[in-house]
Amino acid sequence: MAEEKVLPFIEHLVELRKRLMIIVIAVVIGMGVAWNYSSDLLHFIEKPLTGKTYLTEVKKKVYAQVKQWSPDLYSRYKLEQAISAPEKKHPLNYSAPLEPFFIQCKLSMLAGFILVLPIVFHQLWQFIAPGLTRKERRLVIPFVTAATITFCIGAMFFLIVIWPVIINFSLSYEAEGLQSWFNISAYVNFCMRLILVFGLIFELPVITLLLARFGIVSYALLAPKRKYALLASAVVAAFHADLITMFVIMLPLYMMYEVSVWVALIFGKKKQVLAETPPV
Repeated sequence: MAEEKVLPFIEHLVELRKRLMIIVIAVVIGMGVAWNYSSDLLHFIEKPLTGKTYLTEVKKKVYAQVKQWSPDLYSRYKLEQAISAPEKKHPLNYSAPLEPFFIQCKLSMLAGFILVLPIVFHQLWQFIAPGLTRKERRLVIPFVTAATITFCIGAMFFLIVIWPVIINFSLSYEAEGLQSWFNISAYVNFCMRLILVFGLIFELPVITLLLARFGIVSYALLAPKRKYALLASAVVAAFHADLITMFVIMLPLYMMYEVSVWVALIFGKKKQVLAETPPV
C-alpha cells in the first residue's frame, strides 16, 4: 500500500519536472527575443523620472479650473509655478561592476516570460489536466487566452497608471538639501516585482471563473466574505514598505476580488448559484 502511494507521487514529480523544463526553455528563448528590446523597456520605465507624466496634464487642467473659479486661491498657493516648473532629469545610477548588464538580463527575462505566457499557462493546464473530466479539459484554450490577456492587462495597468503615481510621490519629497539618487538595481527590481504582483492580481477573476465552472466556488461562498477579502488585501499590501505602494496594491487586489464575486455569479453553475444564493 505504501509503495502504491509513493509511485503516483513520484509520477507527479516527474510530470512537474517535465512541465517546468519546458517552461524554462520557453522563457530562455523568449529572453533571447526580448534582449534587443531591453534598452527600450528600461527607457519606458524611466519615463516617470522626468516628472512629466499624465499626472502633469491632470494637474494643469485642475489648476486651470481653480484659476477660473478662484484667482485669489490660484495666486496664493502659487499654482502657476507648480505647472510651469521645468523638466528635471533624474538619471539612474549604478555603483557595482556589470550592474547594468545584470539589469539588462533581468528585464529581458521578464519580457521573455511575458512573451511566452501562453506556453507557461498551457503547461500549467497540462499538469492539472489528468485530474479533470473530458468536458473540463476543453476549456484549455479559453483559459490560456484569458490568463495571458489578464496578466498583460495587469502589467500594463501598473506601468501606465500606477508606476507614475509611485515615482511622482517619491519625487515630491525633494527639497533643498534633499535630492533623489536612484540606484538602477533598486529602481528596476522594485518595478519588476510590482509588475509580477499586478499581473497575478489580475489573474484572480480567471482563476475564480474556472473554479466556479468546476463547481468548487460560488457566488454564495464568495459574497459574504468581502470583509475578509479586504483584510487579506491589506495584509498582502502591508509587506511593502511605503504607504503609497501599500494602497495601490490593496485597492486593485480587493477590486479584483469584487470582480471575481460577480464572475462567479454570472459564469458559475446556474443550478448551484440558484440553490445557494441567500434570499435578499
